[in-house]
Amino acid sequence: MRSKKLWIFIGIVVLVLVLNHVFGWSEALSSGNLISNLQAGVAAHPFETAALYVAVSIVACVALAVPGVVFALVAGTVFGALWGTILCWFAVIIGCAISFLVGRYFLKDALKPKLAQSKALNKILFEGADRSDVYVLAITRLVPAFPFNLQNFAYGITDIKFWRYTLFSALFLLPGTAAYTIAAAGIVDAEHRTQLLLVAVALIAVVLGISFVLKRKANIQAEEE
Repeated sequence: MRSKKLWIFIGIVVLVLVLNHVFGWSEALSSGNLISNLQAGVAAHPFETAALYVAVSIVACVALAVPGVVFALVAGTVFGALWGTILCWFAVIIGCAISFLVGRYFLKDALKPKLAQSKALNKILFEGADRSDVYVLAITRLVPAFPFNLQNFAYGITDIKFWRYTLFSALFLLPGTAAYTIAAAGIVDAEHRTQLLLVAVALIAVVLGISFVLKRKANIQAEEE
């Protein structure tokens, strides 16, 4: 049963990758045509366009290897700083939650026994989950160096509780989401460009500062153990 779930997941991934290659979904989501179409839609049907953006972002977050920053840049360009941040943050959190559940159902039973054989991974992912998961979530969510889509599935393999994962993911993703969304809004908003870009730079500085402090605290905690 464990292997069956894993092979089903692999089959779905391969199918999505093939279809993505054939139809070019990832390229379409990050192209200027999508942004121009959404901008046109906002003028005529703002609520429907917002719902479409959220739905497409959720699907892309779960099924396609689209970098997380793309969702923020599109949202800021189309919906502006405030509503762009709200819509992007909401879509990303829903996508994270769904990916987590997919990882937990399809991958955990098959991969946990193998990962637990490593003392280091077992300590981080399973034995030490209650003590370190908040620090790990904070660092990986705040620092964009970690692959966003892979994180969401990988956390499903750990022992972190679903609601704990979702709550802290929402908390730690908000500053970065706001920073990129506001920066994108500032680029297209000539009237408020300076103010918006300054806010975005300040948020990025805060994000990097918090991630540095948490990483240092996590290292200290690990040394004490």
